[in-house]
Amino acid sequence: MIRPFRYAPACLAAAVLALSSQAHAQSQPDPVMTLWAYQGVWKTDIQHLDTPYSKAGHESSMLRNECWKSGQYVACRQIVNGESKVVIVFTCSDARNCTSYQIPPDGGDAGSGKLILDGNTWTFPWSTTDQGKTTWFRVVNVWSSRDTIEFRQEFSTDQQHWSPMATGHETRFPAGRMPIDPPTRP
Repeated sequence: MIRPFRYAPACLAAAVLALSSQAHAQSQPDPVMTLWAYQGVWKTDIQHLDTPYSKAGHESSMLRNECWKSGQYVACRQIVNGESKVVIVFTCSDARNCTSYQIPPDGGDAGSGKLILDGNTWTFPWSTTDQGKTTWFRVVNVWSSRDTIEFRQEFSTDQQHWSPMATGHETRFPAGRMPIDPPTRP
């Protein structure tokens, strides 16, 4: 699940040192290309819990990520149930730390967020402060296979104890077997 919110995420003296660093860079995965894993059409099921930040309920949707790469950037246009929701641009400072920029389709202000890559666990953290009180949030994506993501949305007031807001599951449709998007609502 790309979306850090509801819908609503890559950078790597002497000839010996140059060869050594080149060999090391070749052995490290390119984090920007790692983000290409989001490309495709996904069936998403979310179970929301009743919390101060979410209402109980179930949600199912079709998520299409149309992604492309240019240099050190990966951009994905997210289409949910046939409706364009956001373009997300990712770039990474190293193999673990990335930044995402969310661009809404209405020309409103873009947002930004962090993405932490840790093996098959990808975390989108953010926080809000209201009347001097900070609350931390995160979406944690756990890749159980290249075509399956288990995810959870959580909040915390101390960054030690996390309370669930939602849990979910995403499954990618195989290429060539992608469903047709439902018509866009007027």
